Amino acid sequence: MAGGSVLLNELHRKATRWDKIVDEIVRLEKKIFPKHESLARSFDDELKKKNSGLLYLEINGDVVGYVMYSCPSSLCAIITKLAVKENHRRQGHGEALLKASIEKCRSKGIHRVSLHVDPSRTSAMHLYKKLGFQIDTLVKGYYSSDRDAYRMFIDFDKD
Repeated sequence: MAGGSVLLNELHRKATRWDKIVDEIVRLEKKIFPKHESLARSFDDELKKKNSGLLYLEINGDVVGYVMYSCPSSLCAIITKLAVKENHRRQGHGEALLKASIEKCRSKGIHRVSLHVDPSRTSAMHLYKKLGFQIDTLVKGYYSSDRDAYRMFIDFDKD
């Protein structure tokens, strides 16, 4: 990872900078994702859920990326969002965020992490495959009536 002071943090409800960090993430969310895919309006509600978590990456105090996940059961987790500011891509930040979220889930005893990805997002597909995710199935109309998604997963050995 290039440049400056780099910090990967978990967002906690009682964080002193909660509002500032959530505002930066919401701005990033609005910029990166189409309106119908954005959690910008419901972001605070999503983070209040007991089974969700968010890790974010700061460089010199500026939030440059985040990953959001939820654990709907004690055995599986879902990566719901992964985003990195455009001018910070291809520097290992997305990989660092994804690895950290996978490790977080793994430390909770999760056996499977899954996610959805647009098949046309080749960089994202490459990253997920690099970290061991496999394609499970094609979900027709996942994002919209004319936009599908691959459901991908990674399983952990049950010790």
